[in-house]
Amino acid sequence: MHMAMVIGGGLVLLGVFLLFGKLWGGDTAGYLTAAKIFLPVWLAVAVMNLWVGVTKAGYTVAQELPILLIVFAVPAAAAAVLMWQLAKG
Repeated sequence: MHMAMVIGGGLVLLGVFLLFGKLWGGDTAGYLTAAKIFLPVWLAVAVMNLWVGVTKAGYTVAQELPILLIVFAVPAAAAAVLMWQLAKG
């Protein structure tokens, strides 16, 4: 359940970044910039989630690494698809 909540939070964060992209430019370039900035920010958040799982929840890095990959990949894939669609048309 926690993993789904973190992924959902990532998608909400992507939406917030896209809203800022609309404020920054209101055009395709603003949205692309927002999505590009989202990726490293989301990676940092996902790594912090891994750190909490290792230090507070008692999991090992080997146990948390697949979770990190999934938690990062789903919102990052959504951002990548969005960037691809915006760049295409």
